[in-house]
Amino acid sequence: MTEHQNPTPELTDHELSEIRLLIEERTGIHFDASRLRFVSLRVREQMQHKGFARGSDLLRAARRSNVEYEGLLERLLTQETSFFRYPAVYDALRKRVLPELHVKKFWNNPRTLRVWSAGCSTGEEPYSIAITIAETLNSAEAWNIEIMATDVGRQALKIAETGIYNGQRIASVTPDQLALHFTTTPAGCQVRPRIRKMVTFAQMNLASAVYMGRMDLIFCMNVMIYFSEERRRALIQRFYDTLEPGGYLLLGHSESLSKIPVKFQAIVLNECILYRKPAPGDQPQPELVTEGRA
Repeated sequence: MTEHQNPTPELTDHELSEIRLLIEERTGIHFDASRLRFVSLRVREQMQHKGFARGSDLLRAARRSNVEYEGLLERLLTQETSFFRYPAVYDALRKRVLPELHVKKFWNNPRTLRVWSAGCSTGEEPYSIAITIAETLNSAEAWNIEIMATDVGRQALKIAETGIYNGQRIASVTPDQLALHFTTTPAGCQVRPRIRKMVTFAQMNLASAVYMGRMDLIFCMNVMIYFSEERRRALIQRFYDTLEPGGYLLLGHSESLSKIPVKFQAIVLNECILYRKPAPGDQPQPELVTEGRA
């Protein structure tokens, strides 16, 4: 029997539970009961790919080898993403957040803007942020732009660092943006160096507290859905502590801070919710403000 004719792998409920526990122990990522079918399918795919007949074989290999473990983790976390995935978020970034930060920091020397893309996957999000900043800030080249892009997946980060994309991943990039910010290569469209140099990629487990320095803006889109409520609370508190006063946190559409006791002000702007850390001297504001059109 050849490598490509492996029989259907055998995976017991107990083995699946042990695999979920291993992932949670090492990363803090919790696959709850609603994701059991998804996890089972992805684990079986990895077993088939690696030629493991039983779940215990995969589990043993993942415990012994970082390469095997990371391969399994990548299989479970890889999701299709794209440039400007949530248009309302980038609209709010252009029309509300960046103009406000520009006024706040204009007279600073040096004039620095620090952004954290937490859970950056294959890089489309941080590059979308970089392009938006380059197109929005007056004299962006006069700023020190630092976009820290972190993810737990090593393979995803390798793709991100090349900055080469095609197909649906760049479907939302306009022809003008393609011409201005990308070059054509045999492998696809590559982000130009002046945009790439704004972004620094690093492997990071969000369950482990690592000092990042203060940030003006944090993106954490569709990441917290993988954490338990206790870890979500700790992560949101960490984001709050990391943000500069007046800084912003942006979350995915399916995520909210409704049950988390932090002191962000929620600003509803069209289809986007911005979470702003109050600054000293701010006028008292209600916890939730709806501003309508950006």
